[in-house]
Amino acid sequence: MAEPLIAVVDTNDNITGYAEKQQVHTDGILHRAFSILICNRKGQMLIHQRAHEKYHSPDLWTNACCSHLTPDKQMGSVAIERLTNEMGFSCPLEHLFTFHYRVELDNGLIENEIDWVYLGQFDGNPTPNPNEVADWMWVDMDYLVNDIEVNPNRFTYWFRYIMQVYKYEVLEAFGRCKAA
Repeated sequence: MAEPLIAVVDTNDNITGYAEKQQVHTDGILHRAFSILICNRKGQMLIHQRAHEKYHSPDLWTNACCSHLTPDKQMGSVAIERLTNEMGFSCPLEHLFTFHYRVELDNGLIENEIDWVYLGQFDGNPTPNPNEVADWMWVDMDYLVNDIEVNPNRFTYWFRYIMQVYKYEVLEAFGRCKAA
């Protein structure tokens, strides 16, 4: 099976081409990604534990869904497709913010992403894809923020970054979920 192609971008987030996902992460090429945060009416966040077989960051807890822009797709549509594929449900998504991060992972791979963060609301139980998700849970925001501070190595780098650097934006967005 051919390696999937993902969008490579310049520092202004303009797409400059597409490259194989493995090569992008091996060479640390700047690329476009997305992270989806899902809240429920209780103001809780849906997090999941990455499957044991994931090519990087296996077994770590993270946001509901994350992936990359692929050819011939728009960010909003590919985000909903991946959410449906990974977590077994879809919902409208709102773009919250975009940020850049670069980190060298334990296995020699490099994440160098411009990450678009989306928010969705869902009040049911997901039916996750076992190839993507080992476990999942709804968590109260106070508990989650504290757990990330106390046990950072249980969480993916990008999720920790979102919850530490953009904590107030996320908490405000989740407050809107609770009020809905």
